[in-house]
Amino acid sequence: MDIAIIFDNIGIYLEGLQTTAWLVSLSLLLGLVLAIPLAVLRTAKSYAVQAPIRAYIYFFRGTPLLVQMFIVYYGFGQFEVIKTSFVWPLFREAWFCALFTFTLNTGAYTTEILRGAIEATPHGEIEAAKAAGMSRLLMLRRIVLPSAFRRALPQYSNEIIFMLHGSSLASVITLVDITGAARIINSRFYSPYEAFLTAAVFYMTLTFMIVFLVKQLEKRWFAHLQPQKTS
Repeated sequence: MDIAIIFDNIGIYLEGLQTTAWLVSLSLLLGLVLAIPLAVLRTAKSYAVQAPIRAYIYFFRGTPLLVQMFIVYYGFGQFEVIKTSFVWPLFREAWFCALFTFTLNTGAYTTEILRGAIEATPHGEIEAAKAAGMSRLLMLRRIVLPSAFRRALPQYSNEIIFMLHGSSLASVITLVDITGAARIINSRFYSPYEAFLTAAVFYMTLTFMIVFLVKQLEKRWFAHLQPQKTS
C-alpha cells in the first residue's frame, strides 16, 4: 500500500470534497423546500390533489437514482422543446443535472417522511389550536410543522446520510466529487485500494459529522422530554 500517492494528490480529494459538500447541501436544502408544501398537500383529502404528488413520489422512490440521473443527463437532450428553451444551457451542464436529480429524489423521500410526521401529530394539539381560534395556515406554521419536524428528525437524518452516499453517482456524469477523485487517482496510478479506501475514509468522516450534529440537534429539540434532575 503506497500512502505517498494519496498525500501527493490530496488536492484532488479536497476538490472532490468541496464538490460533494455543496452538491449534497444544496440538494437537501432545495429538496426540503420542495417537500414541505408537498407533504402538507399529501395529507389533503382530495384525490385530485394527492394523485400527481403520489405519482411523483412513486416514480422517484421506485426507480434507481442512477437511472434517474441518466434520464436527466442523457435523455432530456432528446427533446427539442427542451433544447430550444431557456433552460437548455443549464441542462447541458453536468453539475446542474446532478443537482436537479438529487433535489427531486431527496424531495420525494422527504415528502413521505414529513407526511408521516404530520399525520402523527397528536389530535389534542390540533383541537387545542382550533379552540384557540387559529386558522389552518397559522396552525400549520405554529403547531403542526414544528411538531412534525421534531418527530421527523431521526428519519430525516438517515435521508441525509443516504443522499451523501448517493452523491457518489455524480462521478458517473464527469463530476469530480470524492468518488470522482478516487477514480482519477486509480486511473493515473492503478492503485484502486489506496484510491477508494481514501474515498471511504472521507465519506465515513462526513457521515460521523452528520450523526454528531443531528444528535446535538435532537438533544436541543427534545430537551423537554429528558428526565428532570432532582437535587
